[in-house]
Amino acid sequence: MKRKQIMNYSGIGGQAVLEGVMMRNREKYAVAVRKPDGTIAVDVDDYKAATRFRLARKIPFLRGTFVFIDSLTLGLRAINASAAYYDEEEAAGKEQNAASERKEQAVTTLVTIVSFAIAIAIFMLLPYFLASLFRRYVHSEALIAVLEGILRIVVFVGYILCISRLKDIRRLFAYHGAEHKCINCLESGRELTVENARRATRLHRRCGSSFLLFVMLVSVVLFFFIHAEALWMRLLLRIILIPVIAGISYELIYLAGRTDNLIIRAISAPGLWLQRLTTREPDNEMLEVGIAAVEAVFDWRRYLSDAFGLNVEPAEGERDA
Repeated sequence: MKRKQIMNYSGIGGQAVLEGVMMRNREKYAVAVRKPDGTIAVDVDDYKAATRFRLARKIPFLRGTFVFIDSLTLGLRAINASAAYYDEEEAAGKEQNAASERKEQAVTTLVTIVSFAIAIAIFMLLPYFLASLFRRYVHSEALIAVLEGILRIVVFVGYILCISRLKDIRRLFAYHGAEHKCINCLESGRELTVENARRATRLHRRCGSSFLLFVMLVSVVLFFFIHAEALWMRLLLRIILIPVIAGISYELIYLAGRTDNLIIRAISAPGLWLQRLTTREPDNEMLEVGIAAVEAVFDWRRYLSDAFGLNVEPAEGERDA
């Protein structure tokens, strides 16, 4: 089947943060936050990603592991930056010395490692032990592997449902929707305004939620064919094969974001369904924050001109600047 290329791929991506949105374009990222006084603060910085190396960026399946690590690291950095606006000491002065910056980096690294370890325990090892409880009734390793995969998805979706009941998480999911709407607005060839973003869908194929669901589904297929006799080897395989699973999942999400055909739409559907849980409809103020984050790192007027032949004049205030 011939692949149909998606010509409106923008290359930008992001995530929701505390009362704001992070947008990334290549090695630049911006964190836009609605401050307690109602104004929007925007911080722009560079991120030296592991994928800047040619080996990590070009080799299929290998690059997915580096992208996953980069996304996790940058995501925590962006969340810390947004949280600083709600910390009285940080709000009093943004200046940091070298020692405090090193301390912040160390804390971020530690949080990343601990979060990753907890995620492995909950979403990779726990489903295995739950599925093992059925071994006395099910004697097929293939069926046990399928059951483990189903339980992994149930645990993951259950986790999303539980945290979505929290007020702060609901607002985070709304900012997640604002991030998607801003990107979808541009990639559908519309001027980036609150009104146009409001009409855009809050679902996006390249979303991290879809990536995580791909990880769950790929693990089902992989462990259906890979077996081990010893318990320690089964557990070890579920850890050491995470880079392989992430690599395959990234290639699927990469393909979904750049091509469009019946097969791609079919494999993208579960991720889009999940996004109905991980995104909510944002209000206009949230969309304004998303737009501010995009404009800090991305020339969307040039993009609309190059991709769609649409010329958008700068606003009067921007023209004067």
